[in-house]
Parts: sequence; C-alpha cells; structure tokens
Amino acid sequence: MSSKATIYSFLCAGLALTLALIVAPAIHAVGLSFYAMDSFVGSARWVGLDNYAAVLREAQFWRALRNGALYALASIALQVALGITCALVLNEKFFGRNLVRGLSILPYLLPTVVVILTFKWMVDGSIGIVTRMVAALGWPAIQWFESPGAAMASTVLVSVWMWTPFVSTCFLAALQTVPPALYEAARVDGTNAVQRFWHITLPMLRPILTVVVLLRAIWMFNKFDVIWLLTRGGPVGATENLALLSYRHAFGLFDIGGGAAIATISFLILSAAVLVYFRIFPLEDE
Repeated sequence: MSSKATIYSFLCAGLALTLALIVAPAIHAVGLSFYAMDSFVGSARWVGLDNYAAVLREAQFWRALRNGALYALASIALQVALGITCALVLNEKFFGRNLVRGLSILPYLLPTVVVILTFKWMVDGSIGIVTRMVAALGWPAIQWFESPGAAMASTVLVSVWMWTPFVSTCFLAALQTVPPALYEAARVDGTNAVQRFWHITLPMLRPILTVVVLLRAIWMFNKFDVIWLLTRGGPVGATENLALLSYRHAFGLFDIGGGAAIATISFLILSAAVLVYFRIFPLEDE
C-alpha cells in the first residue's frame, strides 16, 4: 500500500469514528430537544421550541449559566497565570531540571476521581490535614462544601491544580522556540527581566496563548466530572453549571427534551463565543 493510500485510510477511519461517536450523537441530541419524552425508550411527542422556552424561563438556567462563566473565567485566569510562571521557571537552567519537568506534569496524569477523593480527605472536617493546619493557626474553620463561595473556590482550586501542568507544558514548548539571540540583544540594550518578558516573551507566546485560552474556555465551561464529584452542583445550586443542569433534567427529572435543549443552548453559546473570540484574536494574524 502506498504512503498516500495509508494516509487516506487513516483519515477516513478517523472521520468515520468522529461521525459515529461525536457528530451523530450531537445531531440526535439536538433532535431530542424538539420532543417531550419521559425516558429514552418512551414515546416522543413533538413540541417544537417549547422545551427551549421552558428552559429559558427557569431561574436555574440563568444561575447555571452564571456559575459556568464564573468557574471558567476564574479557572482560566489562574491556569494561564500559573502556567506561564511555571513555564518560565522550568525554562531556566538549574540542577535536576529534567526531573522537575517530569514531576510537574504529574497532576495532569492523575485520574480525576483520585484527585477529588484526595482533596475531600485533605479538607475533611475532622481528620483532614488542611483542617488541622487551619485549626493549628487559630483561623476559623472553612466550610468547604457548605458555603457557596467556598464551594466554588474548591472547584476552581482543584481544576487549577489538575490543568495547570497542561498549560505550563504548552507554554514551555513555546518558550523553546524563542531565539536566545533576542534576549541577548535585549540585555545589551540594558533591559531588565520584566521588560524582556513584556516585549519579547509575551509577544512570542501570543499564538499559543490564543489557542490555550480557547481550549481551556471550552473545556472549563463544559466541565462536568470535577464539579459533579466534588459538590454535585451544591450547595443549593451554587456550583451547578449548564452541563450538570442538563444531566439533572435528563436523568434526574426524566425531562429528556429539556436536558437536550439545555445542552443545545450551551453548544450555541460556546459557538457564538468562539466566533467572537476569533474575530478579536484571528489566528491568521498571529
């Protein structure tokens, strides 16, 4: 088999898997949003846009939208800030650098359930190491999952810890492409470290920064596993986003059409946000 035939074979196989596992289920979900169904095996009744109208009238929908946006923005800001900082440190020469680089990716490799259970154990109200440290310092106890603000902070903190290694790895790879001659010339001109970062490092990182922010925004806005395992959307819906709300409608309230409508609206919001993002930060200009 020729190399061109091999390439086309892999391309067709990947396209077929994408159509079967992503595109077809997505189209089916959009179709379900126009029907009223009590279960996936029950009879469907055409209701048109009634599911969308009902969802948009719910206060829970707008609360979930706000929670998802807040969670995504806070997570992305911290991940990018810490990711760039870690990448700059890991790009320097020091003893054991390769070992530290390898260890820094460890949080990204751990299963989500392991991270969540470990965090819950650390902040446990009676035996958690964080709880005991807070008590030893004489600070008031933190109600990690009972207070809305603390619950949201917990989800953001866990997400930042898990995904910052991915972001720092992307930035570290980009830093490897910056010509050292640029920094040498800047040092000769008498610039300091901050000036070199703003005028050399940051502009060189801008293409990868554009892509990383976009990817993290999509993933964080749709994040389900971390929030579900950590808070299940509580307390009183304080951490519930559109992904959890869609799941709760479809599998908790047996409102299949409403859950599909929420998922479709979430997809439309993300699509519009991506289009606006590319208008502001066009990749062809990078």
